[in-house]
Amino acid sequence: MRVLGVDPGLTRCGLGVVDGLGGRQVRCVSFGVVRTPADRALEQRLLGVADAVREAIAEHRPQVVAVERVFSQTNVRTVMGTAQASGAVALVAAQAGLRVVFHTPSEVKAAVTGSGRADKEQVTAMVARLLGLADKPRPADAADALALAICHCWRGPMLDRMAEAKAASEKLAKAHRLRLAEAAAKGR
Repeated sequence: MRVLGVDPGLTRCGLGVVDGLGGRQVRCVSFGVVRTPADRALEQRLLGVADAVREAIAEHRPQVVAVERVFSQTNVRTVMGTAQASGAVALVAAQAGLRVVFHTPSEVKAAVTGSGRADKEQVTAMVARLLGLADKPRPADAADALALAICHCWRGPMLDRMAEAKAASEKLAKAHRLRLAEAAAKGR
C-alpha cells in the first residue's frame, strides 16, 4: 500500500510518501515541505498547498491520503490555518478519487514510538530508524508527514477490517429488524 501522509499547515505543510511492504515493513518514497509566505492572501496560500498535494498525488500515485486530525490548540489562528489546509488537502484527494483518513497526533506518536506523548525529536528519530534513513528527515513537518504515512500503513488494514465488520453487522441488524417487523405484522 502506498500512502501519502500530510502534516497540514499554512506556513509549512509536510508531505511524505511511504510504501507499506507488508507486516511492519515500510519504505520511504519521498518527503518534503510546502512553504507558503505569511504575507500572501489566504486563498493563495491554500492554493499553494493544494497544488503541491495535487503534484504529489500525480507523481507518486498513492492509494490513500493520511492527514493529521486538527486538534485544539491555544492559538486559534494556528488551528484555523491548519484546519483550512486540511480541508484543501482532503478536497484535492477526493477530486483524485482517493480515500482520506484522519489520524490524531497521539495515535500517530503511539504507532511510531510506542508512546502517545512522544516529543517531536523522538518521532523524528523513530521515523528515520523505521525507514532506514541515514539522516533524520527535516524539518519536523516532513518527519510528521512520514509518521502519518507509517501509522496508516500499520493501522489502515485493521481500520478497514473494522469498517467491513461494522457494515456487515449493520446489514444483519437491518435484516433482523425487517424480519421482526414482518412477523409482528403477520401476528396482528
